[in-house]
Amino acid sequence: MKNSVKKTNLKKRDRWLWYLYDVGNSAYAAVVILAIYAAYFKEHVVGGVEGSRLWGISVGIAMLVVAIIAPVLGVIADFAGSKKRFLLFFTILSCGSTASLFFVQEGDILLGMVLFILAEIGYRGGQVFYNSLLPEIADREDFGRVSGYGWAIGLLGGIVCLLLVLGLVMSFEGTWMVRFSLVITALYFAIFATPLFLWLREKAEHKPLQKGENYLTVAVDRLKKTFNSVRDHGEFIKYIIAFLIYNDGILMMINFAAIFGVVMFGLAQQQIILFMILIQFTSVIGAFFSGWLTDFISAKKTLVIFLILMLGTAVGLFFTETVRNFYIMGGLAGLALSSVQAVSRAMVGKLSPAGRSAEFYGFFAVAGRTSSFIGPTVYGWVAAETALWFEARGTTDSFLWFEYLREGTNFAEQIGQRAAIIPVILFLVVGLALLYSVDEKGAAARLDGPTS
Repeated sequence: MKNSVKKTNLKKRDRWLWYLYDVGNSAYAAVVILAIYAAYFKEHVVGGVEGSRLWGISVGIAMLVVAIIAPVLGVIADFAGSKKRFLLFFTILSCGSTASLFFVQEGDILLGMVLFILAEIGYRGGQVFYNSLLPEIADREDFGRVSGYGWAIGLLGGIVCLLLVLGLVMSFEGTWMVRFSLVITALYFAIFATPLFLWLREKAEHKPLQKGENYLTVAVDRLKKTFNSVRDHGEFIKYIIAFLIYNDGILMMINFAAIFGVVMFGLAQQQIILFMILIQFTSVIGAFFSGWLTDFISAKKTLVIFLILMLGTAVGLFFTETVRNFYIMGGLAGLALSSVQAVSRAMVGKLSPAGRSAEFYGFFAVAGRTSSFIGPTVYGWVAAETALWFEARGTTDSFLWFEYLREGTNFAEQIGQRAAIIPVILFLVVGLALLYSVDEKGAAARLDGPTS
């Protein structure tokens, strides 16, 4: 009896250590990607329509790097029982690079891109190993709830960091405080990540290398076996394909939300932070609710519900013409956004064989990072090319030139941002359609059966 109580208390402690890491992790996403650095880079470091294009390229490069290294490192982490070590490395990389963004000022385009790319590699790469710890702190039937709680608690931590940053930005004028907020975010991330590294015990055991082996050859060999056994994990592969596509739409909205608000409605930095706090707040509600709903009706059905909500939000955003409606769409997007991400993470755990979680989360990262490379690049390219086309037409077409003058010099950029919503809608529709073919219950039954 005492041993049972002790194990239960340890599991609760481990879950809270896992949740706390997400507090720091979410602060990075809220401040760097959503509220502060995206808009700062676009408007102050670069300026003009090229800001959207270069932002998309920066995100894409970081995601492509993670997509290449994640599967190999995931297998090595499983084999060597070293998920925490890899997570520590990527966390240090992200925190250090984020703090260094303080030195990026107007015109420092290359420095601003390189440091952000490194911070993103650390952030996204670390998620592979953070997510792969889920099966170690929760049973399969609890994946949805624990994943949702982690996302919700993390988002609450992100709101606290945003409020801290908002107070500082409103109290001091100039871009130096905007840049200093990135240092604060890095420290915030590091502080909340530290308990996991100090007290969470990784359950996976270190497997010894055989004669003539090294970690790279082991990784390549296991990846080959995984590819060869794809028929045994057909539902996982079908799900990953669906995820790759609908995740494009999700990440396009995440990475360009601040830029969209600045270009379309001229939002100031304080307004952007308030908008992101709204998104974070509704995201907390969505994450808690989706976690419960996943374990009640299944991950797939929950995903369908919230993807439909996200699709409706994207369509609404395309037609939005007022700041009030933009805030309403943002609140609905937050509700759907965290839900889709939390349930997607839980879905991988439900479809992964026992003892191979980091490997399968590595492939999950490949899909996510590949879509991160494609999505933001597509959005940035469509927004920039459409804006440039309208600028060129505006000088020769009397009607367009009249509209260009009436709306101001930002008119072409506004058209470009609105046009870039169209591929978001398309990716969500296709991904949702493919998700219908995934047999979640059948896959789980096979994994739990004697042949798993």
